[in-house]
Amino acid sequence: MSVLSTTDPRTGVTIDTDITPTSPEGVVALTAAAAAAFADIKTRDRLWRAGLLRALADGLEADRAELVPAAMAETGLPEARLNGELTRSAFQFRLFAEAVDEGGYLEAIIDHAAPTPMGPGPDVRRMLVPIGPVAVFGSSNFPFAFSVVGGDTASALAAGNPVVIKAHSSHPVTSQLSFASLERSATAYGAPLGTLGIVYGQAAGAALVADPAIAAVGFTGALSTGRILLDIIEKRERPIPFFGELSSVNPLVVTPGAAAERGAAIAEGLFTSFTGSAGQLCTKPGIAFLPEGEAGIVAEIVAKSEAAAAQPLLNSRIHGALDEIRTRLIDEGRARSIVAPKPGPEGFTLTPAVLEIAASDVTPAVTEEAFGPLLLIARYRDLDEVRSALAAIPDSLTATIHSAADEVELTASLTAQVQDVVGRVVYNGYPTGVRVSWGMHHGGPWPATNTQHTSVGVTAIRRFLRPLAWQDAPDYVLPEELRDGTASIPRRVDGVFQLAAS
Repeated sequence: MSVLSTTDPRTGVTIDTDITPTSPEGVVALTAAAAAAFADIKTRDRLWRAGLLRALADGLEADRAELVPAAMAETGLPEARLNGELTRSAFQFRLFAEAVDEGGYLEAIIDHAAPTPMGPGPDVRRMLVPIGPVAVFGSSNFPFAFSVVGGDTASALAAGNPVVIKAHSSHPVTSQLSFASLERSATAYGAPLGTLGIVYGQAAGAALVADPAIAAVGFTGALSTGRILLDIIEKRERPIPFFGELSSVNPLVVTPGAAAERGAAIAEGLFTSFTGSAGQLCTKPGIAFLPEGEAGIVAEIVAKSEAAAAQPLLNSRIHGALDEIRTRLIDEGRARSIVAPKPGPEGFTLTPAVLEIAASDVTPAVTEEAFGPLLLIARYRDLDEVRSALAAIPDSLTATIHSAADEVELTASLTAQVQDVVGRVVYNGYPTGVRVSWGMHHGGPWPATNTQHTSVGVTAIRRFLRPLAWQDAPDYVLPEELRDGTASIPRRVDGVFQLAAS
């Protein structure tokens, strides 16, 4: 039987692993186990689920010394970045545990039987319930935070669903070790068999999405792959939700006032933002609008890019695709190269690239996402050129506005233009670095994502829940959270919001 291989992007050296692609029969066995686990988990209370999430977080941190070096060898990302990412993953599990304890995410509502203008109204009680086994696809650029131990896994488990994970082909060993950590902790905690599962190989991933036991899919990756998975879902007898994070250009606008006020600081921050993690972040600013008369910011970015060392890209596909996209932006999009990328001495390494274009020449042909350390600078003469160019950019996860304190009307005008086409607007900062919190929204209109939901933060749990109403139900069939009496969670009763009893 064939085995999967793994490649160190720092050197380009490929070795075989002991991991074999999951067979069709193996996928069926895993989804059947997940379905059985779902029936069990539904009987457990919220405190049990919160305890499971905390146990998984503890296990990850206990296995840090094994997980981080494995990820370094398969992604080329630095140790400090990966340690921080693993800490983030553990934090995500604990944050979701706090949300499960609190219970507000259930959106519990009780409308007692009462007269209405239309006649007697029945007793109706409603809250969110788990959707069923969830398929989670790991991403290449976040081997922890968006992969086996990432936010999709944490939020699906917090909602009360088993998870079957598709390991990413760029880091199979990291996926294997991460899953082993979760499985050990879940087993020790007493979670039923099938609470967690993992498949390897492209064919297994397709079979997983098509399997009738799977109730939803969480995916972070290329738009082309997302379309393939959507096609599989459309052919299912029972279509299911697909929550995909797919593509984003993330425009950044620097106003004349901001450029004059703090040009050097903006150049430093923008360079760090588009080259951090070798530019392989979904929130990387891909196009930056700068005033035509402001040469200092561009000169500083050029100098930093020319002096930068080559960084490893995640795999050969990303390495090759970046040059193809750069060539397309020049040949078809009328961009000009002002800093050409240089390959490193070995592996899939590359220095930053910078392109330039007049804002008046920005068309859809020059707004393709370039996943890697590439920035397109659009020089504008007036803000009308920026407004026209922004209309040519695909909807994105973020838009960033750098402005001066006295540019109130201008900032408000730019905000009004971008807020309908992105999921997050950043002011005088940079979109890279997504806080894991209650208020964060990490999503946006298509093709950024295909959902109104977020994949980061507490409300990510909403993707893997569905509403259920009980009408004139006997007390004994109701969830504890919907029964009359002192409530352990916040809920709305007869139209009045009530806090949980202290």
